[in-house]
Amino acid sequence: MNPQARPLWQRFAFFLVPLMASNILQALSGTINSIYIGQMIGVEALAAVAIFFPILFFLISFIIGLSAGSTVLIGQAWGARNVERVKQIAGTTLTAALTLGLVVAVIGGVWVESIMGLLGAPDNVRHLAVGYARIMFLGMPGFFIFLVVTSILRGVGDTITPLFSLVISLLIGAVLTPALIQGWGGLPQLGVDSAAWAFIAGFVVVLAFLFVYLRARNLPLAPDATLLKALRPDFKLLGLILKLGIPAGLQMVVSSVAGIVVVGLVNRFGSDATAAFGALNQVLNYVQFPAMSIGIATSIFGAQAIGARQIDQLGLITRTALLMNLIVTGSLIVLAYLFSQHLVGLFITDPDVIALTESLLHIVLWSILLFGWGVVFSGMMRASGMVYAPMLLAMAGILLIELPLAILLSQTSLGLSGIWIAYAASFTGMLIMQASWYQFVWKKKKIVALV
Repeated sequence: MNPQARPLWQRFAFFLVPLMASNILQALSGTINSIYIGQMIGVEALAAVAIFFPILFFLISFIIGLSAGSTVLIGQAWGARNVERVKQIAGTTLTAALTLGLVVAVIGGVWVESIMGLLGAPDNVRHLAVGYARIMFLGMPGFFIFLVVTSILRGVGDTITPLFSLVISLLIGAVLTPALIQGWGGLPQLGVDSAAWAFIAGFVVVLAFLFVYLRARNLPLAPDATLLKALRPDFKLLGLILKLGIPAGLQMVVSSVAGIVVVGLVNRFGSDATAAFGALNQVLNYVQFPAMSIGIATSIFGAQAIGARQIDQLGLITRTALLMNLIVTGSLIVLAYLFSQHLVGLFITDPDVIALTESLLHIVLWSILLFGWGVVFSGMMRASGMVYAPMLLAMAGILLIELPLAILLSQTSLGLSGIWIAYAASFTGMLIMQASWYQFVWKKKKIVALV
């Protein structure tokens, strides 16, 4: 049966399941490392790693924006079956990603201690956080290439290859992290730094695998003379990619800066609160990443439909994505509420910290469903090239709702709980704004292909 002849919900599901599995595996990689560190080293080590989460988010913000811009163009070019244009977009994006990664590695490596000081890292974990962060910074060029490659593969409808890649990365991390913590097989004992070195080893092996695998299967984005030639950036094309990607990158930057502010607020409550923050984020990832996957799938399906000049399919794609979010994300939220104590206990052994983390999780968990719906609306708008409105609406949710409420409520009797109430309020506001703009502005816009 021709895949295009299947009902849309089936095609969406077949695309979504590997994409969702990939994002879950990506989160699982960090989760496994956190479990190893929390259980084999202790709460202070877990706190040191947790401090780097918003920094990493900040550092990859622009590369995610770059990937988002290129994926829209690749999706439209692939929908039009213009393979040469797909490779031109991919080559320009890869060169830009490598350049940005090198800049980040240098800046991060030089100023890592100052960054930790600005974050207000607790004195008892600062030296651990600095060492871990310095290694992570050094790995950014390769990690950026990894992010771009998996993103552009999804743009041509391939979610299986990125899934294979992440399975390999996960297996490497699952074996190498405890081996380096304990010094198994004559390896050095590296403590907290073990997770960072395992992270780098994972994506280095994956990139080597992708080079061989894509060529062996002769897949659309296999490295060849056309792609190699395209590595010399087309600045006109790069300008279009950046025009589409910078708004997404700026949104990520604002979100990550907000995350850094939140870490600073959390750190004032002590290292137990910081450890709870890290564990809570790990649990939320498993609910939030599937919702984000649905948003990515919406954008890619929308871009491909626009490239194929099937504008009449866009409304159906949006409705299908909204329903998928209700079913998938809603089910995960219910499971997370039912088994919250066991989930939190994977990362933390201290009963008091477990109780604290669980109470915070219950405050914010339900709002991830609203977050997912908001991402669907913004993803479809971005697929058409409308990128500034979704960015501004998301930034308004962060700057006008999340941050002011987090700062204000954390200073009241609510304390730490107030921060997570602010998150829930922000997700609610974002949904209302994105859905309203989609309904009353975007649907009245004439949709045309960009490539």
